[in-house]
Amino acid sequence: MNNAYPTSRLPLADGDLLAAVDLGSNSFHMVVARYVLGQLRIVDRLRETVRMAEGLDRKGGLAPDVRQRALDCLSRFGQRVRDIPPQRVRAIATNTVRRLAQPQTFLMPAENALGHAIEVVAGREEARLVYLGVAHAQPSKPGDLRLVIDIGGGSTECIIGTGFEAIERESLQLGCVATTRRFFENGKLSKKKWKEALTEVTAEFQQFAATYRALGWGDALGSSGTNKAIGEICAALKLTKGAVTAEALPQLRERLLQADRIDAIDLPGLSSERRPVIAGGVLILEAAFDALGIQRMAVSKAAMREGILYDMVGRGGVDDPRDAAVAALMQRYGIDDAQASRVVGTALQLFDQVARAWALDDDDRLMLARAARLHELGLAIAHSGYHVHGAYVVENSDIAGFSRQQQQFLAALVRTHRRGIPKSAFDALPDRLLFNARRTAALLRLAVLVHRAHEPDPIPQLSARADGVNLTLTVSRRWLESRSLIRADLEGEPQDMAGLGIALKLEAV
Repeated sequence: MNNAYPTSRLPLADGDLLAAVDLGSNSFHMVVARYVLGQLRIVDRLRETVRMAEGLDRKGGLAPDVRQRALDCLSRFGQRVRDIPPQRVRAIATNTVRRLAQPQTFLMPAENALGHAIEVVAGREEARLVYLGVAHAQPSKPGDLRLVIDIGGGSTECIIGTGFEAIERESLQLGCVATTRRFFENGKLSKKKWKEALTEVTAEFQQFAATYRALGWGDALGSSGTNKAIGEICAALKLTKGAVTAEALPQLRERLLQADRIDAIDLPGLSSERRPVIAGGVLILEAAFDALGIQRMAVSKAAMREGILYDMVGRGGVDDPRDAAVAALMQRYGIDDAQASRVVGTALQLFDQVARAWALDDDDRLMLARAARLHELGLAIAHSGYHVHGAYVVENSDIAGFSRQQQQFLAALVRTHRRGIPKSAFDALPDRLLFNARRTAALLRLAVLVHRAHEPDPIPQLSARADGVNLTLTVSRRWLESRSLIRADLEGEPQDMAGLGIALKLEAV
């Protein structure tokens, strides 16, 4: 399969600054790094405890004071990255934002405060980024498998990988903040309560424990603040030298339960900032050790924020994980690669002619190429309404490297590449993406239409001009007259394209 993308990339130059922002459910982190001789050198770190998960209610609402706390933090982060180009800053929101009933009501002011777009990623994509950060910080021997566990504020990610590749990824709705609230909401601790909670949490890990145990691993690593804090407590209690072990955890738990309330927990090495959520963290880790049979877990110095940085480096070169993910989808669903390549070529030819007039950028070009490759995905399900089937798969699959908004962007293009344009097709997209999504959708429609016959012969040169909402397509009259079906489709296209807010004019020369 030809996986090459005829797209423009923006490679990193020596000395470029990059920034990663991690909007975690407990803490917000920012890491700024400089790209030097092919390596990343950290030049600045910022961290603030925001506890987003603390403000999340059962209906998906966010408490006003927590919302304001988050916006104030992002505003301070924004001052640090004000002078870094937008394509070098990547902000990722995780579990709490995923669970908001109306995420845009938070994301719009959050993006204004930060001064940059914020992506929401699915749990398994979060797991991939966590693993990428840990794998770069602590490289393993070629072929060795390792287990990585990341306990955040709202979710826990478990990954088995080798090298820089995550092989198995799982994300559970268990985090130190959320789990503490769930099982110890009134702040009271007891052995009975702990035992009942441990049974419930262990059951969550049991869903994939057999698969993980069968695959196996050598080293186990824990990332993020909760695992680091537990490792430090184990060391302060002289149970280990900083790792977490199957023997140390029950002793730590017994010491923790000597307090009858969360605010009375007194553990050496535990900060006052971490005290309100440590019970949930220890509970999750004990359940993970029990279900997966972990004996020893070292603590990693890296987490998702470092993974975001390394993912950005990959996106600047030939190792963009999104390209491999699209190729894998094409293979899984048996997409006709030759036809996809023809549509890609024509779509990008049109794109390059109108990009300046429509202010479309390199990211839009990449997304158009990927949508063109995936537009026939739904044919593997059914021919009738295959664009609807394909859009559903694209939006709801775990596709490595893509944020939720990016998958929604791709799905909208796949959904609207043929037939009428439903009014709801772009509802899932944030306002900042609507303009470009509708215009790239128009280009994909035209590219798919002129290649409707799946002919291997090249089509005559197409010419496109754009001016505001107006789009003019110039086609060879001789070629068009010999293809009555395509001609009829093109003649009806202006009416359909009005659903994208675009006035299409056809010229045959």
